[in-house]
Amino acid sequence: MTSIHQDRESRRGRRALVAGSVGNLIEWYEFGVYGYFATIIAARFFTPEGGSEVEGLVKTYASFGLAFFFRPVGAALFGRLGDRVGRRPVLVLVITLMTVATTLIGALPTYAQAGAPAPWLLTFLRVLQGLSAGGEFGGAVSVMTEFAPPGRRGLYGSWQSFTVALGLLAGAGAAALLATVLTEEQLGAWGWRLPFLLTLPLGLGALWLRLRLDETPAFEADRAQETPPPREVVRVIALGAGRIMGWAAAGYTFLVVLPSYLQSSLGATFQQALVATVLANLGFAVTIVPAGLLSDLLGRRAVMLTGAVLVVVLAVPLLNLLQQPGVSNTVKGVAVCGAGAVVGLMAGPGPAMLSEMFPTRVRHTGLGLAYALSNAVFSGCAGLIITETIERTGSVDIPAYYAAAACAVSVPALLTLPSGRVRGAKAVQERTG
Repeated sequence: MTSIHQDRESRRGRRALVAGSVGNLIEWYEFGVYGYFATIIAARFFTPEGGSEVEGLVKTYASFGLAFFFRPVGAALFGRLGDRVGRRPVLVLVITLMTVATTLIGALPTYAQAGAPAPWLLTFLRVLQGLSAGGEFGGAVSVMTEFAPPGRRGLYGSWQSFTVALGLLAGAGAAALLATVLTEEQLGAWGWRLPFLLTLPLGLGALWLRLRLDETPAFEADRAQETPPPREVVRVIALGAGRIMGWAAAGYTFLVVLPSYLQSSLGATFQQALVATVLANLGFAVTIVPAGLLSDLLGRRAVMLTGAVLVVVLAVPLLNLLQQPGVSNTVKGVAVCGAGAVVGLMAGPGPAMLSEMFPTRVRHTGLGLAYALSNAVFSGCAGLIITETIERTGSVDIPAYYAAAACAVSVPALLTLPSGRVRGAKAVQERTG
């Protein structure tokens, strides 16, 4: 009977892993596509006759950032529901909202077709995406880590970050394919819509998986658990946001903002920028799951601190290397791949680390808000801050300074983590029972 029970629990855990991570893949696929097509979207929605290209790009990133600032609202709203009624119904709801909003972006009329309402409609759909994304992370990580076998939270949680890489790679792959098979005119006229419309079948598949998902044993067992004082929850949320701000800033700088930066500041072509982004995301993907597994063995602090310190040390030299015309494309490719790999050291253990900071009764809300707040400030504003600051200062090193500064601030917060595996496991047991 024990073997049968273990097999059943193993199947439930794998199902939770897939159902939890697939929504994240779709979310970051869309966010990646939006970032990769930022220059085209700027021209179609935010640059009327007489407007400058830089002005349109800044407005595009403002819309991008606005969606991130609605993530904390979604995290609070859907997180509260998830902690009261269960993880499963909330995950079904947010994937439906995300799918509808993203698909509609692909069908929107442009500024030339609809005039002034066009950018407002796009911004409204971005707000809906921000709300759904805010509820997605907390619910999915709660499900994945609550179903994880003992001593494997880092490994299970890392799949949430791994699907970020898969989503960004899928978005970059779709953009690169379209840029290859379509002319520049076709891509700008209608080709950019196709990746957004593709979300519909992807979202329906994710919805089917989530409808088959069981509620987590931890949530069922802890319905009567006492809720911690609000002041303590707020304190832990702030600490969690500080621990991942370096991951948020460096991740978006190297993995999403990079294409537009290479085009607008270094004169790269659209195809060259996409190749660099694919390489960065490949490096990111390769290290995430091993980093999560390593954090189960060595502790979250050692692995995440290594990633943060490496960004502080290497960000400026990396960007200077990309700026050198005499350096071969192979060397530059290895450099951007390495940049992605370093971010993966923070992203792999990050979900489990956040999950372990909160008891079951506030986990969906707490970890979702910590993640959403950090991403709203340091990811959502990355493109806007970097583009605007480069425009005002003329310095092409701004992306490196931005990523390195955020990671430097994260280091003291990461130092408060337990230093080893045993202490971390005991802390989790004390919090979650």
